[in-house]
Amino acid sequence: MKINLDVSKNVEENAAVYYEKAKKAKRKLEGAEEAIGKSVLKLEQAKKKQEEAEKKAEQKVSRKKEWYEKFRWFFSSEGFLCIGGRDAATNEIVIKKYTSEDDIVFHTSMAGSPFFVIKTEGGKPGDATLNETAQATASYSRAWKAGIASVEVFHVKPEQVTKEAKAGEYIQRGAFMIYGRKNFISASLEIAVGIKNNVIIGGPVDAVKANAVRFVKVEQGNMKASDAAKKIRKKLGGGELDEIIRFLPSGGYSL
Repeated sequence: MKINLDVSKNVEENAAVYYEKAKKAKRKLEGAEEAIGKSVLKLEQAKKKQEEAEKKAEQKVSRKKEWYEKFRWFFSSEGFLCIGGRDAATNEIVIKKYTSEDDIVFHTSMAGSPFFVIKTEGGKPGDATLNETAQATASYSRAWKAGIASVEVFHVKPEQVTKEAKAGEYIQRGAFMIYGRKNFISASLEIAVGIKNNVIIGGPVDAVKANAVRFVKVEQGNMKASDAAKKIRKKLGGGELDEIIRFLPSGGYSL
């Protein structure tokens, strides 16, 4: 190793010069090590985010949607699948294609309501399922947007629902005639959106509460759908915004 000495300085002064150089070199080394450490941390964080994004993308692609997910849907707290129309076209499909003779059909007493159907599959739904389906029917009706706090919902047997109109009357697409005795339930308007196995679920509060790992209660309000969905996703810790919005009624929201 070659050392340059200044002949105009004594030994102590030359030593002091090299001591200062050594301190500067040490500080530079420490700074370089700190910079390297920060870079490694950023790389690890970026790698983790990429792996999480890839995992979510893989789950999104690999999960096959069930047939009922094209409609309004939820599983009641008693385990019954309940489906409802999203519009006039799907109202027709729900009643004509997916309603069996032992099922139970729901509708509100006012216009602008979805038809909801409890798929009994040979079982007998209790009051919990009946009340939850009534709440879903009310909440996804026009009553939500109108700001009505509760509405009357009725349920009937499938055989009471028909497209056969009275003489001189015309039945629009998505609408049906109801004949015979109706069973009424007074239902409040509120829903919940939750998450279970990284899948967004939604519907009546008690049903979602029974099935979700985490959930957010949604009531009528002034918040826009996009803003509500972002806040819900944050509270749930995940979920696609589009999937959350699909479970929101038409109108405004408060959480």
